[in-house]
Amino acid sequence: MNDALNYIEENIENSITLDEIAKEALSSKFHFLRMFHAICGITLSEYIRQRRLSVAAKDVMSSNMKIIDIAYKYGYETPEAFSKAFKNLHGISPSIARKTKVKLKAIPPLSFQITVKGEEKMDYKIVHKNAFKIVGLSKNVSKKNNENFSVIPKFWDEICKLNICEKMIKSASNPALMGTCLNFNEEEETFDYMIAIEGDKIQGVEDYKVVEVPECDWAIFECVGKMPESIQSVWHRIFAEWFPATKYEHACAPEIEYYPQNDSNKNDENYRCEIWIPIIKK
Repeated sequence: MNDALNYIEENIENSITLDEIAKEALSSKFHFLRMFHAICGITLSEYIRQRRLSVAAKDVMSSNMKIIDIAYKYGYETPEAFSKAFKNLHGISPSIARKTKVKLKAIPPLSFQITVKGEEKMDYKIVHKNAFKIVGLSKNVSKKNNENFSVIPKFWDEICKLNICEKMIKSASNPALMGTCLNFNEEEETFDYMIAIEGDKIQGVEDYKVVEVPECDWAIFECVGKMPESIQSVWHRIFAEWFPATKYEHACAPEIEYYPQNDSNKNDENYRCEIWIPIIKK
């Protein structure tokens, strides 16, 4: 992963693709991007934007280059697009920054280090499952600025207040709800989040979607504690601790949060649910 970061720095003024960066990490693009976002709390595309704008700030403040030339140098098609992105990060336009000589934000390069800590162990099991269908309602979610961490809990509240969760459970042979992440678009930094049950129909609900989950191996992790804090913590640990320590990587298939109905109090310290991650051997 550090090789990937070094590659970004060496090509910060050049055109680089996410595929090329992942190749430097000896990883599939999907796995690398999921790892990066989970560990760093920022998408790779946003990190590259911030690094380029940080380096561009030096040219704005300490060179005689025209703003339009700086914009082209760092991959912006127009000076207007560059000025907008510059202002979003630094809070001021490049032309005004040059005139007033204000201090601008410096976004330093990241680096990854292995730290051995006394974390409690992660309980998990590897299970092979044949292809199966899920049915439910979905919402397109953005990963920018970690919007998904606030949007998804609100989506659950909306669905449950409409009694749709109850209708789902009554329609399912297996009384468990699934929060499914799928249709990842790493270029747009979005994905679909689907609240679903196993099956292909929901009685009394319209506009539902049916998705076939492919046959694959799953790493299944147990989450214990109040929601959504407990499950968000386990999500982070899967990518920051578990994947780097194992021989597996992400299989580029849907991810599933599995909520059994034997304990519906999600504010309970002992509430239990699971995260299912599709995996392949490296």
